[in-house]
Amino acid sequence: MGAIALSPVPLPVAHIARNMGLTRQAVQRLVDEMRADGLVRLEPNPHHRRAMLVVATERGEAAYRVAIERQERWTDTLAAGLSPEAFEAASTLLREMRERIERSEPAAAIGTRTQTQGA
Repeated sequence: MGAIALSPVPLPVAHIARNMGLTRQAVQRLVDEMRADGLVRLEPNPHHRRAMLVVATERGEAAYRVAIERQERWTDTLAAGLSPEAFEAASTLLREMRERIERSEPAAAIGTRTQTQGA
């Protein structure tokens, strides 16, 4: 729902899938479910006759707002009492771990096995 709500223009399923790094089929299934629930509707695409545009309905926009508000309350609760310094330290640690992972050789880190299981 977020990809639809946050897009500045209505998009076809294939573009939503590409933007999210998902398959078109997976997004089509979700759009079909959201359409059945009245959260989105399909509109004609002036650029492509068969690739309809996915548009949030009023009900869909309201559901998205409720979800975002709930998520914001949840994250505020999780962060309550934590200092900015704690967030900076966590961010620094995660950045360093990501860089180490990107530089690492996974096979060397875990060792390689030359024998098969049970041999």
